Order: sequence, then C-alpha cells, then structure tokens
Amino acid sequence: MTSSPLDRITSHQAVMFITNFILGAGILTLPRTTTEKIKTPDSWIAVIVSGLIIILVAVIILKLCQRYPTETFFQFNQRLLGKWIGSMLSLTVVCYYIALSAYEVRTMAETTRLFLLQGTPPWAIMMPFLWIGLYLVQGGVNAIARLLEIIFPITVLFFLLVMFLGIELFEVDNLRPVLGSGVKPVLNGLTTSSLSFAGFEILLFIYMFMKEKNKVIKVPLLGVGIPFIFYTITVVIVIGSLSVDSVVSQTWPVLTFIRSFEITGLLFERFDSLILVIWIMQIFATYVIALFIATLGLHQIFSKNTHVFIYSLLPLIYLVSMIPKNINEVFKMADMIGNFAFYLFFIIPMVLFIISKVKERIYEKM
Repeated sequence: MTSSPLDRITSHQAVMFITNFILGAGILTLPRTTTEKIKTPDSWIAVIVSGLIIILVAVIILKLCQRYPTETFFQFNQRLLGKWIGSMLSLTVVCYYIALSAYEVRTMAETTRLFLLQGTPPWAIMMPFLWIGLYLVQGGVNAIARLLEIIFPITVLFFLLVMFLGIELFEVDNLRPVLGSGVKPVLNGLTTSSLSFAGFEILLFIYMFMKEKNKVIKVPLLGVGIPFIFYTITVVIVIGSLSVDSVVSQTWPVLTFIRSFEITGLLFERFDSLILVIWIMQIFATYVIALFIATLGLHQIFSKNTHVFIYSLLPLIYLVSMIPKNINEVFKMADMIGNFAFYLFFIIPMVLFIISKVKERIYEKM
C-alpha cells in the first residue's frame, strides 16, 4: 500500500482527506445533539468555540507528525512508548476505525431506508457500499484522494445552495437571546459539539504520504476550518428556521429543514432526496478513509500483505454494523464512538508530543 511512488498526495488532497472525513453523517444530526445538551439557542457559539479548539489540537498533531515525517502514528508511537504499549495503542486505534466504518455503513443504510428505499433490507443496501469501498481502498491513498476531490465540490455546491434556498424560513428571533442563560450552558455543550469534529486526527496517518512536508500549516487550518464553516452555517440556519423546541424533537433536523420548503419552477422542487444522495457520497468517503486507516494500521503492526486485512475486515465491519437493533441504538453507538475518539485523539497526541520533546532534550544533553 505504501511502496508505490504514486502513493503520495499533495497538500490540497490532504485538506480533502481531513474535510471529507469530518463531514460524515454527523452534520445531519448536529443541530439536535448540540441543542439537546445546551438547551438554549446558543449552540452555534459552542460550535465556534469547539472549532477553534480543534484547530489548535490539529496544529499540535501536525507538529508531532513533522517530527516523524516518514512514519505514521502506528509506527512512531512504538518509538515513543515502546513496542508493546505502542502496539496495544495501535490495535485500539484500529478497533476504533473498524467501529467507525461500521457506524457509517449502518447510518447510510438507515437514512437510505427511511427516505429513499423504504422496505429494502439493510444488507442489500450495505453490501454494494462495502464492496465498492474495498475496491477503492485497494487502489491506495492516491485513488482515495482523487475520489475525495470529486465528491467535495459537489457537496459544497449543492449543500450550501439548498441551505440558502430555505433562508426565507429563517427568523433571527429563534436565535435570541444570545447567552440568555449565561456562559455555563455553552461550556456544557463544548464536549458534544467537539465530537462533531471527530476526524481531525487523520493527519496522524496521512502525513507520511504527503509530498510537501515543510510549509503545510494550511492543511490543518483549512481541513478543520472548512467543516467549521459548514457546521456554523448549518446550526445557525436550522435553529433559526425551526426553533430550539422543534430541532430537539426531530431525529434528522437538517433533513426536516430541507423538507419544509419548496421552490417552484426549478428542476427540483423538493431537495431532501437530492441532499441525501449527495450526503451518501460523503458518508461513503468517511467509510473508505476509516477502512483505509484500519487496513494500514494492521499492515504496519503485523507487516503482512494488505489484501489479507482488507478482505478480513469487510465481514467484521458488517457484523459490527448490525449490532444496533434500531435507530436509537445507532445514535448510542455514535455517542460511544465519539466519546472514545474525544479522549483518544485529544489526549494521546498531546502526550506523545510532550514525550518526544522530553526525549529530544535528553538526547541533546547526552
């Protein structure tokens, strides 16, 4: 997977990796999850603060990766923590990405069954999704990057277009009063809103593949900054259009907002199906990246052929995706994955960065 000289990506493609990985299924439920926690119209403030914190953490991750430019997280953590602890940590990260892949696949199946293909068995929806992703991962990081470059502009164009077409429903009073209950509710919601940025850590695994490794500060800034803008616009418009009470009561508030207006005279008068088709591509991108990282991790831990791991992971991902019995359990699964990612990728990279700095100073004194 890493032996070919074609397996290299540009800074622009690295930005696409981070952005597309963050923009998974979470944006469809983000207004509800943040508002449920905060219970005020100030969810957009929590999203902004969380986004700024995530950008800072992503820059720290970049600085860590620049210390080991020819290695991924799976390799340099063993150098810093020792072989056994590093291997256990790497296997934990692989398990996380297997669970994330399963969640994305199941979410895709649930939204497709609910809005597009009612009555279709989940396995019939998931199987093509799984196999196409396997085929793409076999092509390596460069093939994935080219797909992301196709998906992203389509997502930006149609999503922002549809969001602003419904701007006539927006009422600024639904966002008032600003900080009416003080700062405490916003602080309570920072954890929940930060979880929506899960995926910023992708730089730990793709930095090794980048062609330009020196002046790449724009990669974490743009990679997290673009979803940051997406999320802020989405939360402001959806809460401003539906109100706090309505957002909290909806399973998929973004889709509810899109279904609440029609534009006559256009090629499409209702846009929910169009957005779902586009967002299925976005979920597919997240699934493919997670599968790629899990496969890469197993390859670098055990030094075996990647094809063995790709084909063995597919049935495992399917089995894990079928564990939730209904949509509520799918959301619980998302919370568990998000909370795990919060502690894993907020704390561990900072610890590794500190260890690397300490070891560097020790070597300098010797």
